[in-house]
Amino acid sequence: GIKKITMAKSTQRMAEERTSKRYPNLEVLNSYWVGEDGKNKFFEVIMIDPHHPAIKSDKQLGWIAEGNSHRGRAERGMTSAGKRGRGLYNKGKGAEKLRPSLKANKNLGK
Repeated sequence: GIKKITMAKSTQRMAEERTSKRYPNLEVLNSYWVGEDGKNKFFEVIMIDPHHPAIKSDKQLGWIAEGNSHRGRAERGMTSAGKRGRGLYNKGKGAEKLRPSLKANKNLGK
């Protein structure tokens, strides 16, 4: 049977969104698990300033400064934790309802 109703978002994804909301001038690149105690989980969130000249001229990170298409990455589920939660790392049979999005397929993918 069903023991409990689980969240649609992971705690890592919620941490990314909260951090993104607190620092509106920065963009979330990614995050990773640091540790946990009995009450809290700790994630380190990597954030980038897309308006900084060093980021704009960087070969590997310059893509985040181009245009407005990378604004709000954490809220739109474009980070690794967001893609994992949306099921976009699944391949093959059973993954037909995950693309282009869960909402486009009436949430039948999850």
